Amino acid sequence: MKIASIALLMLVIPIAGLQAKDAANPSPASAGFEKLKSLAGDWAGQDAQGNPAKTSFQLAAGNTAVMETLSPSDMEQMITIYSIDGDGIALVHFCPTNNQPRMRAVPASGDISELVFAFQGAGNLPSIAIGHEHKLVMRFEHPDQLTETWTWRRNGKDTDFVYHFTRKK
Repeated sequence: MKIASIALLMLVIPIAGLQAKDAANPSPASAGFEKLKSLAGDWAGQDAQGNPAKTSFQLAAGNTAVMETLSPSDMEQMITIYSIDGDGIALVHFCPTNNQPRMRAVPASGDISELVFAFQGAGNLPSIAIGHEHKLVMRFEHPDQLTETWTWRRNGKDTDFVYHFTRKK
C-alpha cells in the first residue's frame, strides 16, 4: 500500500508541475484572449473622418467569450463574439447586412500588441462577391487605447474602416 501511494505521488507531482508551468507561460492564443478580456468596458472614439463611434466589450459565457458591440455614427450596431479556438482566436461578426463572417487570428508569441483576424467563411453569404467584413486588425496601443481596422470586401474590392477608441473612465 505504501509503495502504491509513493508511486501515485511520483506521477502526480510532475503533472502538477507541468500545469503550474503552463499557467505561468500561457499559449499565444490564451495570452491574446486575455488581452481581449482586458478590454471589458465602454469605449468612445471616432472613425478616420472624425465621426463619433463607440464600442463596448463584455465578458460572456463564464468568461469563455467576449462580446463586442460596435456602434459607428453612420451605421447600425454590430455584434462580434470572440472565443479561443485551439491555437487561435475565432470571431463571428453579426452584421446589419445580415451575413455572419467568421474570422480567425493566430497570435504570435510574446507581448501581444496586435491581433489580425482573417476571413474563414460566413453564414448567410450566398456569394463571396456580396459585401461582407473580410478582415479585422485590432491594435492594442495602450491599456486605454485601441484601434480597430475593419476591411469591407465587395466584388473583390477592399475598403478599410478605421476606428480609434479610448476607454471611458
